[in-house]
Amino acid sequence: MILPILIPVIFWAYYHYHKDRHLPEPPANLLICLMLGVFASFLAGWCYELLGVFGLRFDAVALADSNPAALFAYSMLAIGPVEELGKLLLFVAVVLRFKAFDEPLDGIIYASFIGLGFAAIENVYYLQYLTPLESVARGFAGPVTHILFASIWGHWISTAHLQGRSVLAASIAGFALAAGLHGLYDFIVLLNPTHALPIAAALIAAIWIWRLKLMHLLHLDAVRESERPPRD
Repeated sequence: MILPILIPVIFWAYYHYHKDRHLPEPPANLLICLMLGVFASFLAGWCYELLGVFGLRFDAVALADSNPAALFAYSMLAIGPVEELGKLLLFVAVVLRFKAFDEPLDGIIYASFIGLGFAAIENVYYLQYLTPLESVARGFAGPVTHILFASIWGHWISTAHLQGRSVLAASIAGFALAAGLHGLYDFIVLLNPTHALPIAAALIAAIWIWRLKLMHLLHLDAVRESERPPRD
């Protein structure tokens, strides 16, 4: 039962560690981020429970069948913001304090590990509803969305942090974009899982291509910076 969760975590963890091979982050830091993602998933769960206290927690699947407009509002104002905020707050509170956080690419790597930890717990929850084949498919595909959305605010915040600009402003901007795209993705998938799949896949593919190109450019910048002669 645990293999559909464990193997994808190892796969995606190695993938991101390899992407940062020029100046790899300390494994202990990456493990901390993975655990932060686990905690963020529970933090999001508590936020959902709090919404329930105020009568604002809804069954998204039921809304998809009965009220698409309400589903859109719930996806954009609850699902996206709640899940991205939990990850982002822990990133700002803990990760920005890492001494090894010294290049823009680090923000994407650390945020991705937080997203991976979050997705792992989410997949554990869904195991009970899936066949073994579906579990394997979700195990590899599920983390992608959380990794991608976290990379958005991770990049914005890390760039501002390393350039000495306002982290608060970057956090708000990055969070708004990531939460909006996250909510939009969930709305598309929940509204019509079969027919909307190509649209959702295109959205994820577009973000993935942007992220892939950005990481490549940041990697080249890091290599050039390390090869630059030291100043007198």
